[in-house]
Amino acid sequence: MAICHFDVKAVSRATGRSAVAAAAYRTGETLTNDRDGVTHDYAKRTGVDGKFVVVPSGCEWAADRSKLWNAAEAAERRKDAKVAREYVVAIPHELDAPAREALVRGFAESIVERFGVAADVALHAPGKDGDQRNHHAHILTTTRVVEPDGLGAKTRQLDVASTAAAEVSSLRELWAMQCNEALEKNHQKARVEPRSYAAQGIDRVPGVHLGPEATAIERREQKAQGQNYKPRTFKAKQNAAAAERNAVIDAAKKLIDAAEQAITRATSAAKEVVDWFSSLAQSVGSATIEKEQAEKEARERQRAQEKAKEDEAYKKRLQDVAQRREQRKVRGRGH
Repeated sequence: MAICHFDVKAVSRATGRSAVAAAAYRTGETLTNDRDGVTHDYAKRTGVDGKFVVVPSGCEWAADRSKLWNAAEAAERRKDAKVAREYVVAIPHELDAPAREALVRGFAESIVERFGVAADVALHAPGKDGDQRNHHAHILTTTRVVEPDGLGAKTRQLDVASTAAAEVSSLRELWAMQCNEALEKNHQKARVEPRSYAAQGIDRVPGVHLGPEATAIERREQKAQGQNYKPRTFKAKQNAAAAERNAVIDAAKKLIDAAEQAITRATSAAKEVVDWFSSLAQSVGSATIEKEQAEKEARERQRAQEKAKEDEAYKKRLQDVAQRREQRKVRGRGH
């Protein structure tokens, strides 16, 4: 089964972040935040497989990455404002590069159509030191509706507790459906499953997404500690504990499977023995019946032969008696 990772989070000033910085980092570009004058230069960044902006019809101005995210910053006044929203999705590694881009573009268009926002997409390749199946995408969207002349009202569906959970669940299912459609279209047998392990009835502990800061810390620790590496961040420790427990679960499952297979083989062998004895009994019984039938037929033939002899002897005696009577009659006429 292909990996199904889907995460939604906010880019908030409350945590010291900006939409301009987030866009520059994810797309590997150099962007200046007009609000504070800070230039974020990530032009030398590697690993960005592709990038593009999807906007509502008639809002072509928003396709300019710098204009879009500076407009998002300018539209917010609060110091704790949510200036962008990010969707992080794992792309099935079974797909080739064109299919990966088409899949993510289709999902970004669905988000734009659903909420009326703009979506800035960056496709990332697996890290050279990480899992080489980890193709993923960052979809950065505005928190306001994009209009022909600028940004409009806030989109609240993902901010209100009464609707956020249902919206995220619906989007996760949509992403899984589009992934499976892409896999089928590209003749791949793998499929993704949006439900949690618990919902699927699978006894496994899920991992957690590290995020850029924790990932950077863990990479430094791996280089520094070498073979003695032990996770340092809380999330990495959680993942290590989950991996250890899952390994125990997998080992136990293998033992159970092996025991079940042994029981199946033993049951099959026992059945074969029972069938053999049954067949033998049937064969012995059949031979006995045939022998008794043959003996009965032989006895009947013998009795028939004996009766035939008796009848022949009786017939001969009758003939003898008749012959003697005839002789006596002849002698009497002579006298």
